[in-house]
Amino acid sequence: MTPEPAFLLHKRPYRETSALVELLTLQYGRVRAVAQGVQRPGSRSRGRLQPFAPLHLTWTGGGELKRLRLMESRGAAALLAGEGLLCGLYANELLTRTLPVELPVAEVFAFYTALLEALPRPEDRAASLRRLEFALLEALDAMPRFVEAEGGELDPQARYVFDPVSRAFRHGEPGLDGRTLRLLAAGDWDAPGLAGPAKAIARAALAPLLGSRPLRSRQLMRELAERRRTRSDAVREL
Repeated sequence: MTPEPAFLLHKRPYRETSALVELLTLQYGRVRAVAQGVQRPGSRSRGRLQPFAPLHLTWTGGGELKRLRLMESRGAAALLAGEGLLCGLYANELLTRTLPVELPVAEVFAFYTALLEALPRPEDRAASLRRLEFALLEALDAMPRFVEAEGGELDPQARYVFDPVSRAFRHGEPGLDGRTLRLLAAGDWDAPGLAGPAKAIARAALAPLLGSRPLRSRQLMRELAERRRTRSDAVREL
């Protein structure tokens, strides 16, 4: 096969020197594979097969679990720390949990690549995460429908809540106003005041796909926020 652009989403030890890996690839979507010998000390592939590092890979095998053959770097890994790192871990966990194996998702791959470029810049993180989330929902045929649950157009003056069954919006309080929802439907997520509503809708639409098991990355983000609040309170007491 031609070397395939890919990113590592998750890796865990397998037997003595190998690893089971989850990959996001350009043409094949999520791929599960065994990376033989990658845990061996001195393995050149060990340093290449890292999260947020662009790769070229080949593999063999006709079943769901492949065997990696070629592993080459195609650039430096994104340098992430703090909140940027947690956002990257969230994206990896989200894709691992929701994408079926070998479903082609070229747009998701493109938005994931763009996200890694944006994560070092705090002002660009939220919009890039939302674009990835909505691209994922579109690929999984779970995109919110920005209409009323009964099929009518959204009233700019009314307030709505998301209905996960119909993937549309029904009248309800406190909800979001129809004007905001219309802006989100147009993809205008950078407009002032839309970051929170876009996050809320993405989370509500993704919830049925994720099931009841919580995301570990969200818990880590909450813990980081709590530590920051504690430090801030301590400074005010000085």
